[in-house]
Amino acid sequence: MNLSIGIVGLPNVGKSTLFKLLTKKEVLIANYPFATIDPSVGVVIVPDPRLESLTKLSSSAKTIPAVVEFYDIAGLVKGASLGEGLGNQFLSHIRETDAVVQVVRCFNNPEIIHIDESGINPERDIEIINTELSLKDLDTVNKRQVSLEKEARGDPKKAKDVTTLKQVKEGLEQGTLARNIHEKIEEEPVIRELQLLTAKPQIYLLNGKDEDVSESLKTKIAELKSDFIICDLSLADNLNELIRGAYEILGLISFFTTGEDETRAWTIKRGSKAPEAAGAIHSDFESKFIRAEVIATDKLLEAGSWSGAKQKGWLRLEGKEYMVLDGDVMVIRHG
Repeated sequence: MNLSIGIVGLPNVGKSTLFKLLTKKEVLIANYPFATIDPSVGVVIVPDPRLESLTKLSSSAKTIPAVVEFYDIAGLVKGASLGEGLGNQFLSHIRETDAVVQVVRCFNNPEIIHIDESGINPERDIEIINTELSLKDLDTVNKRQVSLEKEARGDPKKAKDVTTLKQVKEGLEQGTLARNIHEKIEEEPVIRELQLLTAKPQIYLLNGKDEDVSESLKTKIAELKSDFIICDLSLADNLNELIRGAYEILGLISFFTTGEDETRAWTIKRGSKAPEAAGAIHSDFESKFIRAEVIATDKLLEAGSWSGAKQKGWLRLEGKEYMVLDGDVMVIRHG
């Protein structure tokens, strides 16, 4: 599975700069709103030193890392949910992503205009973006609720979905982001179907220096049950922490396959069992899974080779109930 992340925020907060740093790809960066007309998509390698070590161990001809797709989405403004700026067009782009990075301007530079004439106010900016995302979700929920209530009259199984939508609607109306309404709300079938914007995991990238970030801003983000990274994008040349952070909040891990032909990282959800991991390699492998030979990366590197690990008795045979761990190296046996 490929992870996709949408980069959002007000105009002129550093979104396109972040995208350029992540992808080393030239994109339009201009000192005015809506410089980005269509979402730019960049594929970024997930940094993982274990992959290089395994490649050397196996003398692999190819190394294939896990990747993240970053979508640089045009600046949102107050009223975007109603079509202000280039509103609805870009909110629909966010819907297609797995997670959101909200870039928040904390730096003060009079040469770079702020869309709000009252100046730099990160907490206000977060409120504007989240309000627009929530209003768009509320519109989506209202439309689906009408049709779902009709469906539930002939299908009692849909009653739970109706209840879930009512909970979400009430939460959104009270200013609660969908993902904070109750635990694992994003796993509810009706929520997955609607791809609600505020049900997606979100990381805040605070663009500025440590001294630019107030304690009240940190508290606000904590209250939103989100994580943040402080990064001065005018100086940054490495944002690996952001990619690793995205993996963490989405509950993703990597397992590896390695041999002379290739060493490859595969992305799966934390808690996946061995057949699901096999399915990441090839869809047929999940249903035809028999067993897997498994060893942790550090133990394989310590053994020096697959045969060496076997001689030491470090290889394990695992069945269908085995829960794959981050860093497992696996050989899948299937029918």
